[in-house]
Amino acid sequence: MGNVKRKSMSESRSVKERQVFPQDTNHLHTMFGGMLMANVDEISAITATKHSNSQVVTASTDSVDFLKPIKTGDIVSYEAMVSYAGQSSMEVCVQIIIEDIIRNERHLAALSFLTFVALDEDGKPQEVPQVYPETQTEMWFHDTALARVKRRKERRNESKETIAFLANAQNMK
Repeated sequence: MGNVKRKSMSESRSVKERQVFPQDTNHLHTMFGGMLMANVDEISAITATKHSNSQVVTASTDSVDFLKPIKTGDIVSYEAMVSYAGQSSMEVCVQIIIEDIIRNERHLAALSFLTFVALDEDGKPQEVPQVYPETQTEMWFHDTALARVKRRKERRNESKETIAFLANAQNMK
């Protein structure tokens, strides 16, 4: 591993825009959370694929924080970037933004972090390029990533303990 490849965060940046229609909303005329999450997963996979130049799988949806309701008729922009890269995994940050085209305003509606793993032709994890920031916003996401990685590992260990407990509890019946 003498020559570690590096890519800028902007090289993986991906954007998906769409308008919210009545069939995309619930009885309160706000976007279904599941629909938002499906769009987040799709744009994140594209972003991780761009960064790794390989097939990827979703390893974890770390968070989806709904900050502002997204209503029928809103234009929604999903803006994703790889904010951190480990050995074979990548943290993808997605900002979900409501664009008011008439007023020329943008409002952060949701924020999400996901983890993807790059796979080789045999479906085994493969090395990914390191990522580096160029803008102040990218620096903030990159600099705060290690704390999120630590929390993610702790949560994964808790999940493994819970699964082991549940498997044991099932065997005791």
